[in-house]
Amino acid sequence: MTSPTENILLAMFLVFGSAKLLAEVFERLKQPGIVGEILAGIILGPSVLNWIQPTDLLKALAELGVVFLLFRVGLEVKSSELVHVGGTALAVAILGVVIPFPLGWFIMNRWGEPHIESIFVGAAMVATSVGITARVLASKGLLSHRASKIILAAAVIDDVLGLIVLAVVSSLAKGSVNIMELLATSAVAIGFTGIAATWGTRTMTKLIPRLERHLKAGEVQFNLAIVVLFGLALLAIYAGVAAIIGAFLAGMALSDSLDTRVHNLSNGVSELLTPFFLAEIGLHLEVSTFANAGTLLLCVAVTLVAIASKMAGCGLAALRMGWRNALRIGAGMAPRGEVGMVVAQIGLGLGVIPARTYAVVVFMAIATTIIAPALLNLTFRDAAAH
Repeated sequence: MTSPTENILLAMFLVFGSAKLLAEVFERLKQPGIVGEILAGIILGPSVLNWIQPTDLLKALAELGVVFLLFRVGLEVKSSELVHVGGTALAVAILGVVIPFPLGWFIMNRWGEPHIESIFVGAAMVATSVGITARVLASKGLLSHRASKIILAAAVIDDVLGLIVLAVVSSLAKGSVNIMELLATSAVAIGFTGIAATWGTRTMTKLIPRLERHLKAGEVQFNLAIVVLFGLALLAIYAGVAAIIGAFLAGMALSDSLDTRVHNLSNGVSELLTPFFLAEIGLHLEVSTFANAGTLLLCVAVTLVAIASKMAGCGLAALRMGWRNALRIGAGMAPRGEVGMVVAQIGLGLGVIPARTYAVVVFMAIATTIIAPALLNLTFRDAAAH
């Protein structure tokens, strides 16, 4: 009889080891490693080998993983740079919600899917995975490009808007909508994001050096950074938005205050935990749902609409910057990645998303994650960082 510790270590060994192995394979194939890590969960999970089952421990590690992923991205972004492109980013974010949401609902509805399921797919289409795009842009040294700044700023705004949409959709799924509660939640969410983005860096730049002078135990800067991370992630939840938004804002607020060692330590924690989040996506996928030709065709149709709607909507909002930058911004907003999966998992938890619809959203999230880096490479191929 195996002990609980042995089971935990075995699960972590299998998930982490296989995720990193497949990530390496995909990177060598010039594809994002994130796809290999999701595929690891599919292979290990109930649908294929059935070696690993979703557990509370893996869920906790997964939630921590996505928090550290967005914190890591935030550390590479300066709040002042995002504020300067705020007007264009806001327009990009708004059209990045207004166009994909109804198109997602429409295609599912025309396919004959129930109303509430169609709405959840529309909500999943609203999401933008800032982590995926930021990884690609960082690897190409293009985070300082004006189009890149607009993409990152718009992705944050887009997620706040998307989470407000999700709150409405979740309320509809539960059978009742409290308008005043939603308005209050929206106001708090927007206020929290705005204050943290505007004043966070200024506050941390003054606070961190003062605290560092008085503290001696261990890695002082890293310890302070983690306290800020968890604190803002928790405040984000209280404000009605996702912990990942608080994590991103925490990283951005600390980006000017931390030395290279803290960045390296944070990257190490992210490398450890992020595979558990990505693999858990795969653990919940039922591969058998793709055996139906109609479901597979629906997956392809939803994916094409997901890419086209972001390219058209976000690109249109940035058209005054020229068609090249419009295409770059549309491509950068296309991947749904882990953020789109949050919507699907909430729908699954509420019991309003069946295996077929969940599979459609997972397929869309994975496919846009694969296609978006190729689109970014194509649209940014003649761009120089500036």
